[in-house]
Amino acid sequence: MSFDLSVIPNKNIIVAVSGGIAAYKSAILVRRLKDAGFDVRVVMTEGAQAFITPLTFQALSGNPVHTALLDPEAEAGMGHIELARWADLVLVAPATCDTLAKFAAGLADDLLSTLYLATKAPVWVAPAMNQQMWAAKATQRNLNTLIEDGVHVIMPDAGAQACGDVGLGRMPEPEDLARQVTEYFHRAQRAIAEKFGLLAGKHVVITAGPTRESIDPVRYISNHSTGKMGFALAAACYAAGAKVSLIAGPVSLDTPNGVRRMNVQSAMQMLEQSMDQLEKGCDIFIATAAVADYRVAHVAEHKIKKAGDELNVALVKNPDIVATIAQQEKRPFMVGFAAETRNVEEYAAGKLVAKKLDMIACNDVSRPDIGFASDENAMIVFFAEQYRLPQRDLEKASKQEIAQQLVEAIHDALHHKPDETDPDELK
Repeated sequence: MSFDLSVIPNKNIIVAVSGGIAAYKSAILVRRLKDAGFDVRVVMTEGAQAFITPLTFQALSGNPVHTALLDPEAEAGMGHIELARWADLVLVAPATCDTLAKFAAGLADDLLSTLYLATKAPVWVAPAMNQQMWAAKATQRNLNTLIEDGVHVIMPDAGAQACGDVGLGRMPEPEDLARQVTEYFHRAQRAIAEKFGLLAGKHVVITAGPTRESIDPVRYISNHSTGKMGFALAAACYAAGAKVSLIAGPVSLDTPNGVRRMNVQSAMQMLEQSMDQLEKGCDIFIATAAVADYRVAHVAEHKIKKAGDELNVALVKNPDIVATIAQQEKRPFMVGFAAETRNVEEYAAGKLVAKKLDMIACNDVSRPDIGFASDENAMIVFFAEQYRLPQRDLEKASKQEIAQQLVEAIHDALHHKPDETDPDELK
């Protein structure tokens, strides 16, 4: 399973492990959550320690493991109350019948049951037990009580069990649990972004990557663009509360979480998709794609056979996508990109005016540390004269960080009305 982890903020997860054979899966779960960028602390019941050692979880989480309610060392550092306050989410996996019963009855006779009562964080339980124990009326009654109390119950999987039975009761796979936790925080972050985000309520259309212009069925003209900057911008715009449509040339990148992606090959296909999105309603158009300037005039129907020392191919000019969109009657806020190898600022300033853009970001792709395939970038941002905003120098940083700064620049321009005049300039 694959899921995007790039926009998850730092969150604290308590993985509580109770006594069951599925405890071995919890070790993998901790690893997957750590890979996702969560800070993980593990709580173990006495029964859990009969199946797997605290040392294993300490090595995987990078944090001390909490096993006893009245442990003097734990109380001296982070007692159960502090631990309860620390958590953004408590995930009990596996959750045994005994654990569910304690939670439902409100008992507090060990660290885990006390933690359950002391925390304000959401509590999730992933029950794992024999299929008959799962079906027992007492277990189902306890589950209903927990659901009424606001606990999120992750339904067990069906299949062969360690005892030899077959049925419901298997703890879901660690990757699936990690995905559910990740998606939960994505949704929570998205809800905040939609209410308070810099681009809340905006529809952003982004072009990214290269285009391929066919010569024959097996050959094409293209460039070195990887699409990384455009995909980072798509993720940043979505995190800022926008609806994002990503028109992507041929790249090997995963689609950012929450983003609608349309794959294209040629410049003409990219223009067609761009116009279609414009007709559907577009507030901001960001053209990061490295679109081929020319295409082959006549694409060969069959593979061109090697013959002679030269091959002459006639080229015709492709339409300029960003300039075409900017000329439309209902034009969105237009953001262009200039990837240059010399006179970067001069060329970018010229494109800003010539293509009637609102904003342009330029960079020097001849630099090996911020070129097409790099994970980092450095840019200079220019705004159209009517916005009366000074240029911004974005120092070298990850493309994710650069994308966030570009979102801030777009937000500032959108909220700096072109017809606004600084009172000091009237003096």
